[in-house]
Amino acid sequence: MKTLKDILYGVSLKAVEGSTDLPVSAVHFDSRRVEEGSVFVAVSGTQVDGHQYIQTATEKGATSVVCEQTPDEKQTGVTYVEVANSAQALGQIAANFYDNPSAKLKLVAVTGTNGKTTVVTLLHQLFMRLGYLTGLLSTVNNKINEEVIPSTHTTPDAVQLNALLAEMVKQGCTHAFMEASSHAIVQHRMAGLKVAGAIFTNISHDHLDYHKTFEEYIKAKKKLFDDLPKNSFALVNTDDKRGKIMVQNTAAQVKTFSLKGVSDFKAKVLTNSLQGLELEISGDTITSQSVWFPLIGDFNAYNLLATFGAAVLLNEEPEEVLTQLSGVQPARGRFEQVHSGNGVTAIVDYSHTPDALKNVLKTIQNVRTKNETVICVVGCGGDRDKGKRPKMAAIAAELSDKAILTSDNPRSEDPEEIIKDMQAGVSASHYKKVIAITNRREAIKAAIMMAEEGDIILVAGKGHETYQEIKGVKHDFDDKQVLNEIFHQLRQR
Repeated sequence: MKTLKDILYGVSLKAVEGSTDLPVSAVHFDSRRVEEGSVFVAVSGTQVDGHQYIQTATEKGATSVVCEQTPDEKQTGVTYVEVANSAQALGQIAANFYDNPSAKLKLVAVTGTNGKTTVVTLLHQLFMRLGYLTGLLSTVNNKINEEVIPSTHTTPDAVQLNALLAEMVKQGCTHAFMEASSHAIVQHRMAGLKVAGAIFTNISHDHLDYHKTFEEYIKAKKKLFDDLPKNSFALVNTDDKRGKIMVQNTAAQVKTFSLKGVSDFKAKVLTNSLQGLELEISGDTITSQSVWFPLIGDFNAYNLLATFGAAVLLNEEPEEVLTQLSGVQPARGRFEQVHSGNGVTAIVDYSHTPDALKNVLKTIQNVRTKNETVICVVGCGGDRDKGKRPKMAAIAAELSDKAILTSDNPRSEDPEEIIKDMQAGVSASHYKKVIAITNRREAIKAAIMMAEEGDIILVAGKGHETYQEIKGVKHDFDDKQVLNEIFHQLRQR
């Protein structure tokens, strides 16, 4: 069993009161989970301050407390460890408690506004196809090889994260691929991890309800690259002007990918249709090759290129990587097609930012024949950045023939008020082709009833999610399932 001294290795300590030779049974930052012999780390979170629960934790059996400020009243027999930053200390403590599993894997982290889930999913599929045992940490789900473990956050907390990585090591995984959200980076959930490489996909308007300014959002993403060791790689999209900013201070080996400029890994789109993409891949490590992929759109060309580049940087043979990558499938809820049976195509996509919605609708415009109608069903989440609501509606109205504004996850807000915020972005010239239907199921049904043979429906915003959150309650709701149910009902008539 680990001792407190063992798990404090590498933690920057300010003061210690008590013995560090105590055995440690578990690490917790939630006082409700504390058990006899555990360490309680008091973290100042966005909702609650863990320092308020130090006494509760010790009464429940915590034998040591890690905190930024020791309490005035201390329990006899409890060791108090004072640190400058509890969240950062938690990451290192969790890593030590689980025997630093990230050091036993080739761990690659992917950050960016859009594309994170697709890139890690493609990497996981690719390395499984290459014959490796592989772990996945994503918004959709976590996987240890092919075993699915449901996920609740884009990036788990530091304790869950290290526990999952330790289980991956135990089950023989050699590689792991994880999404690194801006929240997780600034909240130090990745502290203590040994990262073999990091990928930057792109950055656009998102999460300003949390980061407050776009500059702070960029800084949060950049921190991942600032913290990389010199024996790792940093792979960045230089078609995004912030790609070079991400790696200004990194010690890692910098490599680039792009569709437009000079880069280490480059692709040219030869064919883009609803059936897939044909790309011409080139770079320093490979002669130009044309490859067909069952994914759609320029945004997926970037995702495929990032995946290819990362695999090569992990010392895989480029030709074999392309062979195996040509057989991968898109992540759930990412440009996922549902067919009606009578010629209508519906697309479910997680596009919940203005940039993502624009990319998906532009992709549809590029692959359509121009004879069909494009109908977009879209909403915006409650208790989140209000600034993107009018932008989302403006994009839907401009880039589709008909737009239906509806609910997403309203959370604690009135969905009709959210829709009003969206409607403010619709110009007078587009107003006639936009309607509002608050009930999401009814909105999807209306889109289907409007559609004729050959038409395309985009249901945007929720993607892989299987719930709708209303007034603090999660109700079962899966866009893909709802589409299939309504299509089936209409076929039965």
